[in-house]
Amino acid sequence: MFGKLMSLSDVLMWRYFELLSLDKSGPAIAAMRAKAERGEENPRNYKVELALELVTRFHGRRHAELALDDFERRFRQGRMPQDMPEHTLSVGGGKLPIANLLKEARLTASTSEALRMIKQGAVRIDGERVEDGRLEIPAGSTHVFQVGKRRYARVSVE
Repeated sequence: MFGKLMSLSDVLMWRYFELLSLDKSGPAIAAMRAKAERGEENPRNYKVELALELVTRFHGRRHAELALDDFERRFRQGRMPQDMPEHTLSVGGGKLPIANLLKEARLTASTSEALRMIKQGAVRIDGERVEDGRLEIPAGSTHVFQVGKRRYARVSVE
C-alpha cells in the first residue's frame, strides 16, 4: 500500500489528498501544493506524508513506520527487503538451471521470461548480477534471488 501511494504521479497525489486525507483541510492542501509548485518543498515529502496517513488509518502507526523504513531501504538505499518469500526446491542432489529456479520460485512466469530478464541484466543472486543464462545452482545452497527491482525470494536448493 505504501509503495503504491509513493508511485502516484505528483498531479494525482493532490487529488488523493483531497479525497482521502482526514488530517488535511482543503486550504492546507492548497498551501502544500503551492509550496511544491514554487519548488520550496519536494512533492515526494508530501507523498510520504500521505502514505503514512493512509497506511496508519488502515494498518496502524507501527505498520506505517515499518513500511516507510522498508521503502527507504529498498528504493533509496537499494537494499533487500527484510520480509521476502522463501522457497525450498528439490533437485535430488544435482543442479538446477537458473531459469528453471526463477520460474519454480515464482519470480518469473516462464523460463523464457527468466532468460530474457537475465539477458537484460535484471537478475541478481545475493546482490550480484547474473550474466550467464546457463548458470546452474547446486544442491545444498541458499541464496537471495532478485528479478527486477521488486521481486525477491530466498531460495534453498536441495
